[in-house]
Amino acid sequence: MQDDTDILEQDLSGLKPAEWQARLAEMAEENGMYQPLGDRHFATFIDQGNTLLVTFESRQGIESFSETAQPLGFDLVKNLGWSHLCVISDGDTWFREARIYGFFDQLIDDGFFEEFDNVVFYGAGPCGYAAAAFSVAAPGATVVAIQPQATLDPRMTEWDDRFVEMRRTSFTDRYGYAPDMLDAADRAFVLYDPYQSLDAMHAALYARPNVTRLRLPCMGDAIQTRLIEMDILYRIMSLAGSGRLTANAFHRLARARRDNNVYLRNVLNRLDYLDRPYLNVLLCRNVNDRRRLPRFRRRLRGLEQRATDGEFRLPPGPVLPPEKPQTDSAH
Repeated sequence: MQDDTDILEQDLSGLKPAEWQARLAEMAEENGMYQPLGDRHFATFIDQGNTLLVTFESRQGIESFSETAQPLGFDLVKNLGWSHLCVISDGDTWFREARIYGFFDQLIDDGFFEEFDNVVFYGAGPCGYAAAAFSVAAPGATVVAIQPQATLDPRMTEWDDRFVEMRRTSFTDRYGYAPDMLDAADRAFVLYDPYQSLDAMHAALYARPNVTRLRLPCMGDAIQTRLIEMDILYRIMSLAGSGRLTANAFHRLARARRDNNVYLRNVLNRLDYLDRPYLNVLLCRNVNDRRRLPRFRRRLRGLEQRATDGEFRLPPGPVLPPEKPQTDSAH
């Protein structure tokens, strides 16, 4: 095979959907395989190393997250030498399509997954559902699913009113109820924010002996975006591919959220909602000691004034110096 990664360096940004798919197909066929799967889905395979990453992604998500409009898995192919199977949708489909079922059936019949030492399935949201559901095709795989739905069958999850347009779609036929499809996995990790109620309810349905649910309070409804911002998503996947991903290893990496502005703002708002000014002072002091974020300095000054007015007792520690009066610079 030619230099494995040269062709993967192409910038696909700015292309129209049909041209983007055609270029991606060329890249895949040079290094492995391309397979159309109906009007809204296709698969690419990059054949490289003995670890296989299987990702489920949408075209819109790829355009949003990648400056070069490449699937997330391509970076791991280039940096870690992994092989990569990517199943791509146009929009959020939850990959409920008979041709996709047939595609995975054929991979099973061909012994495709048996050719790899390690197999990791990954996805987020609707793609996280698919990663869990189709992992049954590769017994012994590791699954990392971010905010996955368990099913959208209204008889099971009528409480989830976010995706009512999917209620006529069958989630009870093959590869249907994602938590059950994890029974063959070696380990699965479900990441979610417990304060996102609907995500947390779906996560609860994944309770299985081989599933570790990883709570990320105050990370919001776009956890994948936050993990990419913090430069830890690929490190999580690297650990998963080498069998070293554990709850402790994950939470050590997740300490990076202490420098993520969205997370810090969510914690601030959460403490406001709970009316916990004492804890909010501690948060604002910690952030002000480490970062230059005017929002937290202003909030700390307001909290100190509330304490001076007798609303609550300040925790021990230094207070902000008085603001310098603004001088008129006009001559």
